[in-house]
Order: sequence, then C-alpha cells, then structure tokens
Amino acid sequence: MADNTPTLTWSAQLSVTPPQHAPRLPGDKITLPQSALEQLLAAAPLQPIPTPSNTARVHTSTFDPFNPHTFAAESRARQQIEERQQQLPHPLTFRIVNPLNDRFVYAGIREFSAAENEVVLSAGLREVLGIEGGELEGVNNVNGDNMEGEDVERQPTRAQTEPAVVTVHAKQLPKGTYVRLRPLEAGYDPEDWKALLERHLRDNFTTLTTGEILTVPGTRNESFRFLLDKVFPEGDGICVVDTDLEVDIVALSEEQARETLQKRLERAARAPGTTSGSSVGGVLATGEEVAAQVLAGEYVDYELREWNREDELEIELTTDEPNVFLFVSPLGSRQQGRPRTDMHVWGDFSMQSSKRFKIRPTNVALEGAEAIYVSAYASPSDSGVESSTLAQQKLPLRYNLRITTNAVDTVDETTETDESTEESHAPGDVQCKNCQQWVPERTLILHENFCLRNNILCTQCGNVFQKRSPEWENHWHCPHDSSHGNDTTSKVTHDSIYHKPYTCPDCPAQFEGLPNLAQHRTTSCPGKLILCQFCHLLVPQQGESDPDLHDPEVLLSGLTPHELVDGGRTTECHLCSKIIRLRDMNTHLRHHDLERVSRPPPRICLNQNCGRTLTSASNKSLGLCNICYGPLYVDTYDPEGKALRRRIERRYLSQLMTGCGKPWCQNAYCKTGKQKTSTEPVAPMSVADITKVTRPLIEPVTVNPDMTNTAPFYFCTDETGQHRRNLAEMVAAEGVAGDVAGKAYDLAWCVAGAEAAGGDLEKMREWLGKWAPVRGEIAR
Repeated sequence: MADNTPTLTWSAQLSVTPPQHAPRLPGDKITLPQSALEQLLAAAPLQPIPTPSNTARVHTSTFDPFNPHTFAAESRARQQIEERQQQLPHPLTFRIVNPLNDRFVYAGIREFSAAENEVVLSAGLREVLGIEGGELEGVNNVNGDNMEGEDVERQPTRAQTEPAVVTVHAKQLPKGTYVRLRPLEAGYDPEDWKALLERHLRDNFTTLTTGEILTVPGTRNESFRFLLDKVFPEGDGICVVDTDLEVDIVALSEEQARETLQKRLERAARAPGTTSGSSVGGVLATGEEVAAQVLAGEYVDYELREWNREDELEIELTTDEPNVFLFVSPLGSRQQGRPRTDMHVWGDFSMQSSKRFKIRPTNVALEGAEAIYVSAYASPSDSGVESSTLAQQKLPLRYNLRITTNAVDTVDETTETDESTEESHAPGDVQCKNCQQWVPERTLILHENFCLRNNILCTQCGNVFQKRSPEWENHWHCPHDSSHGNDTTSKVTHDSIYHKPYTCPDCPAQFEGLPNLAQHRTTSCPGKLILCQFCHLLVPQQGESDPDLHDPEVLLSGLTPHELVDGGRTTECHLCSKIIRLRDMNTHLRHHDLERVSRPPPRICLNQNCGRTLTSASNKSLGLCNICYGPLYVDTYDPEGKALRRRIERRYLSQLMTGCGKPWCQNAYCKTGKQKTSTEPVAPMSVADITKVTRPLIEPVTVNPDMTNTAPFYFCTDETGQHRRNLAEMVAAEGVAGDVAGKAYDLAWCVAGAEAAGGDLEKMREWLGKWAPVRGEIAR
C-alpha cells in the first residue's frame, strides 16, 4: 500500500453463524450483516477521485456553457464534490481473529446479508480459526493447546454454552505478485494442478494468508493440498484480485522431491496409450469391436455419436477379470457428465464375464440425447470400487467392447422350456439328496456315504462344495439380498458397492450403495450439472434460491428449478414483437405455427405474368390486381360486361400485332415477348390468326361483377411484377424454402412471399418459413 493512501479503519465483534443455519460459502468468503456495510461506508476515508482525461465530465445542473459567469461556480462545486467523495477500497478485505486462541486469517466479502451481529464463515476459515461449526472446538487455552492435567471430558466446554465470537477488522492488503506453495504429499504433476489451481483461486479466493493450508479439489473426487509458505510483498497475507500472480511449487524436502520425481516417471510409463497403461478410448461406431485394457482405479471413456435411433442399442463388455465394470450415460441437456461409479444412468457391477445393456429406443433417458457415453472401469481389488488413487495392481486388465443395433421386436418374448437342456438320466437312477446328482440305485448307499463325508450342500444357493475346500470356507451370502460368492474379495467388493453409505459430493444427501447414489446424481440431485436451454451455460439444476425439485410448478413445467427461474426473463418474439417469457416462448411459437398452418392461401392476380396478391383496391371479381386492371378501367356503365370483354379482346389484339415494347417482357402472347424469347424472326400475324389464338382465352372469362372469374389472363405487366412471378414459380418448382431442402410451397404462398420480400430471394424464403404452410401440411 502506498504511504499516502487513506486506510479504512473498522472492527466489530460478531458471533459465528452455525453452518446448518447459513449457506455454504467457498474459499475465503464471509457474509456480514447490513449494518456492517453502513458502518463501513461511514468510516470510509475521504479521498479525491479525479475525472479521467478520456472520460466526459459530468457537470452540475446549474452549469451553463454559454454563460461565462458559471465557470467559476462550477469549478468550486466540483472541488467540493471531489473533496467530500468517499469510496470503499476494492476489493474489501478483512482480518478475522479468534480471541480464544489468537489464530487469524484474511478473508474477502461475499455479500451483506447475514443476521444482525453475526458473521457467516466458510468451512476453510472455520478450520483455520479452530471453530467447529459455529462453536469452539473443545476446551483450549489462548494459545490453542489443551490444558494439561485437566479432565476434558468432565469439564463443560464453552461450546456447550455459547457460540464462537470472532473479531473482524477491515484490513487492506497489498496486491500479491508472488506466492510459494509446498505440496503436502508427493507425486503431484504440474499438469494436474496448474489449471485447477488457477481456476480455484480465481473463483473462490480474494486473499491468501501465509501458513494456511490450501485445498484444491481435483477432477476425480481427489484433492490437492498445499502449504502457503511465502508471499510477496512479504507479510501475513496478500490480495489476489486484479493482479498478475506468479505461483511457485516447491517440495517440502529433498526426500519428497525424489519421491515426486519417481512417481512422475512411473506415471509417464503408465500413461494412456502405452503398453503398461490404460487404453485411450475415443469415438466408437455401431458394429465395431474394440480390444482394450484399463488399469485398476482408472476409466477408459468412449463415445457413440451416430446410431439408428429407431433400433434397439446393445452394449456388451466381455472380460476374464471380475473387477472390470461397465457404465453408460447419454449426453444431452439433462446429462452432461461422463459415466462414473457414483454417477451413471446404466451400470453393471456384476462379477460375470459379460456385462450387457439393451437400450430400447423408447427409453426416456435417450430423449434429446446427442451421443452415448460409455466407460470401462477397473476397481482396485484391495480397496473396493470407491478408490480413485494410483492403482495398486501393476498390470492392466484386458476387455473387449462391442456396440450393435437390433431391430425392435414388437412380439413379446416368452420363456420356453428347452427339454434338451434338462439333465437326462437312465431308468433306475435316483438323485442324491446331498449333491443332487443322479446315480444308479444299486450304488446309492456307497455314493451317499462318500458324498456326506466329503461334500456339503449350501441350502441357500444349492451349490455343492468340498468340506475342506477354500471355496466353502470363504462362501458367503449377503443378508440384505440374494448375492453370494466364494471369496472374501467378492464380499468386500459387494458390500462396498451395495451396502456402504455414501454422501453425495454435490449435496448433503446420503445413500446406501453406489447404484442409489448414481441414480440420485443423475436425476434429483440439486447439484447435477445441466445445460440450461435459456442461458446456455453449464449450471446446477437447482440453486440456493430456486424452488424445490418436487415443487408442483416445477413438475408441471417439465423444467429444472434453475430453468424455471431463468426462464422467467422476457424477450421479444421475432414474429410478432410481443414481450414473452423465455419459458413460454415454445408455447407461443406453437401458436404461431398453428396459425401458419391454418391460414387460408392468399388470392393472387390471375394474370400469369404478374406476381402480386389481390388487395382491397383490386378487381377481385375479375381476379386482377390494380396494376393489371388499370389499362382495362373506363368510367362507363357496363352492367353486363360486354364493353369490358371488348377491351380485353383489344388488349390481346394490340399485344400480338404491335407488342408492348418493354425490354423485359417475356409474355408468350405478346409480339415483343416472342421476339425476346425466340431465336428466329417472328412473322406478323393477321387479325384472323390473332382471333383464333385469343378466342379460347376470352370465352372462359367471367365479366359479370356478381360472379368470380377463375380464367387466367396473359397481359404484359411491369418489370417488378414479372420478376416476382418468375421468382415465385422458381421457388415453387424447386420445392426449397428456408434453411431446409425438400419443403414445397404452393405458388400462391410463393407469390405472397416474393411480394412481402420485395423480390429478395433470401428474404422470401425466410418469410415462407415463418408464415406459409408447407404443401400438404395439416393443422394438428
């Protein structure tokens, strides 16, 4: 800190809120009451805040740039504002002291929402200060050591009578430039902790205190622990916000450095893809069989991106090793994580040589799945499946993985008894009551004497063992289910998988067995990561302030609690410009789609060379737009339409005899249009020839105003109308609109789209996709 920088002086004694009554805070964060913010603002030092040269100056309301007498008053007012300006330092940092053991730690502020006269501390801060929950640990003297010669069990502790009280001081720390960390265990690889450490400090810490233990969570339920040994500028702590921090990792001793180097070399030799390490994994295709290997305690991850969504998916793993398991999870907006022992949708923990899943296309877990994640896992034989440390087993375990698709069989499968599989025996044979074998009746007494003396039958599973065999000595049956085995390793593994209590790493819930925990973490766990369809971020499906998963509104909406809250934001509909909530946008767009499909087709001009729709100003009885009907209009009384029919006939006669003279004309019933489209000279036509051509065009025309005409016309029109008509006919013939090929629209909708888009092809296709029904589409 610079010597001339004003400091913030504030302190208070506050009670520690028990963690069960307060939200969990990360890193070094604390929560103070609202009154603390008011006291901090009152104690903030006065300091000038000059306006930057590149920032526009904000003048007072009385300043007039055209009045020179206000310049002096404006200068004095600005000087008073700058002199009286109070500003809290950024970031706010505090020194927290436990007065009973003189332990201290630095912390950053999370928010000012704690109860009055209380402070909420993160778990790491409570551990450093020697506070268990919101109360003090045991009976300690001021130095933090247990008093000698006293019976701690008999003496009542202060924790049983009152909550812990800490002193919070406002303390401005210098910006750190260097920190030295010492790992507490050997074998850390810089590739493991470098990115994790950077993200962990950025997201969870404002300060670092010399001498504290920094715990960085890993990616496989592991953690890296470091001793914060030295900082620069030298002192008790530094601020790590808005600064370039150099981090140095130094071993605790030479022995640890040698051990770390040895473990790194062993890890490099057993890296994925090597002969002594696990296989790499990668993308799989249906019908492909992979021969691979996996080290104990590690995963090999695969991904299936393409498969026939209408067929049944079969995933099979075969191995001779009982400790290789198979886990599968779909990748979608509701499932984002790779399958693991404690987080998977489908899992096989059996000791059989073949692990197999048959996933039908109607399975609800496949809804919206972009890919299928498949993972092979080998559990350490000596520590159970929950271990994720370095494998104790030196050799990798081999397995084969295959993914196939089968057509869905709609006929119910029935179990048929195969008579050939029944054990056959000769007539006169009898069954031994001990080993259940069929023996001749004449030797039954000899067989039973030998069998009862050497063999024993397990009444629960029906298997026969030799009395002195290791299999019988280690034979076990689970008292909770029907599982059984013949060795202690399988019993330890079974108990570890199905009957060991596990705590969810994302919430306080506890479950018995890994399958129950995996089901929780992939369904109802508040901390399950989802891809929000509104903010498009990877977030927990339920935050601290979000409604419960079993809330009726959440269940009816079909959204997660986070999406229900995030979907409350509003946006503008791109079709109708109305303000709609994000979570209601799909329903709103379905209404637009229903209106689009239900809309009647527009009426277009019957002139086959015009690309306009009929408006209120058009002659709708004749079926012509105002542009095409304009040359035929006269202000005379013609109730039967005879004069109108003569004008139509003269129009055709003029077109075929002299032409319209327009350079863009492509009308087949115009001399000019014929000359433009024909490669040979056009011979002049007589009146008789023209009459033969035009009479079939004029006779079907209905000129009665009380009747609607349906006969087409072939008049010359303007360049805009002809261009729109050509564009509409092209799109209607292509059957292509919008971004998806194959959509076909009727000519009437194509004409309306060309008119709405002003002749722009891309805008026309966009308009058709929004407002026009596809040919043959029915409203549902």
